[in-house]
Amino acid sequence: MKFSRIAILLVIAVCSAFIIINAVPSSNNELDIEYLNTPSAANLPFSKAVRVGNMLYLSGELGFDYTTGKLVTGGIKEETLKLMENLKITLEQFGSSLDRVVKCSIMIKDMNEWKNFNEVYVTYFDKDKLPARCAWGASALALDARVEIDCIAVINP
Repeated sequence: MKFSRIAILLVIAVCSAFIIINAVPSSNNELDIEYLNTPSAANLPFSKAVRVGNMLYLSGELGFDYTTGKLVTGGIKEETLKLMENLKITLEQFGSSLDRVVKCSIMIKDMNEWKNFNEVYVTYFDKDKLPARCAWGASALALDARVEIDCIAVINP
């Protein structure tokens, strides 16, 4: 009985060592990280996106019109339309697309506008392939925006 316990512990130790050794990237196998930007975001204190392997992490996007340099007017639906278009452009520019988004985080200034936000948001995704997401109310957002979204996507093969 004592011998079998020792044998089991030895097998567990060998398997654990194998898992740990293979989990640590070697110098030949390290993940490639690329910090991506656009001309419109060049002077901001963050990257527009970061690519790690085949994953793309986008910074928060607002309903910002890059041609006028201002948030769009008209309310949360208009801001959501513009920010979703901005996300679409950024994703495509860096090798992905809205149908490859796997996770979104949503910050909304007034949770009473949640329904209006969702009416626009869901039109950008296949109803059977909605990204995972989380959301929270925020007391204030950059540029006094009503809503901000960041997302994670897989880069197109």
